[in-house]
Amino acid sequence: MKKVKLTDYQASHFAYAVSGKVATITLNRPERKNPLTFESYAELRDLFREMSYASDVKAVVMTGAGGNFCSGGDVHDIIGKLVKMDMTELMQFTRMTGDMVKAMRACPQPIVAAIDGVCTGAGAMIACGSDLRFGTARSKLAFLFVRVGLAGADMGACTLLPRLIGLSRAADLLYTGRVIGGDEAERFGFYNRLVDPEHVLEEATAMAASLADGPTFGHAMTKTMLFQEWSHGLNECIEAEAQAQAICMKTRDFERAYHAFVAKQKPVFEGD
Repeated sequence: MKKVKLTDYQASHFAYAVSGKVATITLNRPERKNPLTFESYAELRDLFREMSYASDVKAVVMTGAGGNFCSGGDVHDIIGKLVKMDMTELMQFTRMTGDMVKAMRACPQPIVAAIDGVCTGAGAMIACGSDLRFGTARSKLAFLFVRVGLAGADMGACTLLPRLIGLSRAADLLYTGRVIGGDEAERFGFYNRLVDPEHVLEEATAMAASLADGPTFGHAMTKTMLFQEWSHGLNECIEAEAQAQAICMKTRDFERAYHAFVAKQKPVFEGD
């Protein structure tokens, strides 16, 4: 089976660092509020695909530099070029951006987004594609696709967002493209919690580290089942979860947890 080590991965279009078992991806074009380019979309897609084979990285933090998360697709580097493309080229682009979100959902590592400042357009979809979202009260969330004459259906927005905040609230944001602050985003259920700006990355990293120290095989199974079960009925979901849990019961982590409980100790999980 293919295994890769991503501790020393050298990113070209964003900052990347690993501490312990947690990789931190930082969108780092702060002078433009960290917009995405064709190249950064593709590199993020490819990196998250490689995460499926990583033996050293067990959780991921997504964040942005300079007090903002991500302003979406770069107006000049992307949108200015899209208006000149033919349909074949446009389909290649829209499938690539969707593939980035699919790669985020398919990788086994939990992804924790640390969101401050602007989180709009494709940046909001990176947040949707994450497993957990820590935000700030001053953050600004918006799905801006309608503002440039497009559908709100982009990169999985019409399936991910309703499952995070409900159909009516998702319709509100996707039809209007309006900006909501952190308090409203937390009330909607988009943010798991609000944190002071100076601590949001620290708190998100602490959560990621806690998950990375847990039963990572089990976490990967949880992530798979959370999204696999969307399209299934209750009976199919219960059967799928029975199979998933039986598989997890054959892991050494499950044995370690039992023996630690008997010894009245804290289990040390190793992900096997």
